[in-house]
Amino acid sequence: MLFWIIDDEFTHLGYGEEEEVIKKAFPHAEIRHSPMSEYWDDLEEWGKDAIAIIAQIYVNIPEPFIQKLRRTRVISVYGGGYDRVDVEAAYRRGIRVTYVPDYCVEEVSDHSLAFILMHARRMLLWPSALEEGLWGAPAVTDPPKRLKGSTLLIVGFGRMGRALAAKARALGVRVLGYDPYVSGEIMSFMGVEKVDLEEGLRVADFVSIHVPLTPQTRGLLDRRKIFLLRRGAAIINTSRGEVLDEEALVERAERGEIYAYLDVVAEEPPDPRRKVLRTRNIFVTPHIAYYSTESIRELKRRAAENAVSVLLGREPRYEVRRP
Repeated sequence: MLFWIIDDEFTHLGYGEEEEVIKKAFPHAEIRHSPMSEYWDDLEEWGKDAIAIIAQIYVNIPEPFIQKLRRTRVISVYGGGYDRVDVEAAYRRGIRVTYVPDYCVEEVSDHSLAFILMHARRMLLWPSALEEGLWGAPAVTDPPKRLKGSTLLIVGFGRMGRALAAKARALGVRVLGYDPYVSGEIMSFMGVEKVDLEEGLRVADFVSIHVPLTPQTRGLLDRRKIFLLRRGAAIINTSRGEVLDEEALVERAERGEIYAYLDVVAEEPPDPRRKVLRTRNIFVTPHIAYYSTESIRELKRRAAENAVSVLLGREPRYEVRRP
C-alpha cells in the first residue's frame, strides 16, 4: 500500500505524525514524498499507483492528474481549503476527498484579533515615530480610537467567524455578521446582528473575512463593494486572497482611505515585487495565521487519519461534499 505525500511546507518537520497513524493501521504500508517541483514527474513514475494521496492545499490536482491515478481511493487535503482539487472529477473516479477545516480555529481567530488590535492601537506607526525622535503625544500623527464600542463586520460565520465574534465581544466590540447560510437566530444567540453585506460594509470600522474559496465567494468583495468601505476602515483577510478585489484594495489604500491587514494574497507564494506587498496602509503576514505547534501537529495527524478511515471503510472526520 503506497501512501503519497505531496508537500513543501512540512518537509523540515518530517512526517512522523503521519507515519505513526498510517503504520498503526497498515504496518507494511509504504510512504513516499514529493515536493511541488517533482510531483507531476513522480505521478508518471510511481504516484499513479498510490492508494492514498495526502496533499497540501496549494497542490493542483486537476482532472488530467486524476485520470492517471490507477488505485487511489482517497485524496486527503492538509487543511480547510480544497479549491485546487477537481472534486467532481475525483468522485467520478470513485476517489473520495477529505479535508481538515477545524484544526486552527483558535490560531486564525487570534491572528484576526491581533490585526484588529494592531490597527486600533496604531502599532505600526510607533517605530517610525521613535526613529524621528518623537515621544509622547507629539508621536501621535494618526490618533487611535477606542476599540470598545467600535463595529466589526464578520464575513462568513462558520467556525473561525464565530470564534472571532466571541473574542471581539469580550472586548466590547459591536459585532455584525454576514452569512447567507447562517440564520439570524443563531447569530443573535451569540450576540451578533445579522446584516446584508453591503449594509455591513458601509458602517463597519473593521471587516474580517472568514469564507472558503468557492465559485460563490470568489470575488465576493468586488471593486464596488471595496469602495463601499467607510474612510478609515480596516479590512482583514485570513481566508483566501481571491475573495476580494486586490487591485481595488490597493487603490484605496494608496489613497490613504482604508487599511488592510492580510495573511493571504491573490497569488501565492507572491513575487516580492507585487504591489500589494509594497503599498502603504497594507500589512501582510506570510500565510501563517493557521500556524502553531499544536495546530500543525493536529493537522498532520488528522489528514492521515482521514485517509486511513476511508481505506478502513470508516467515515472520515470531514469529507468534501459530493458535487
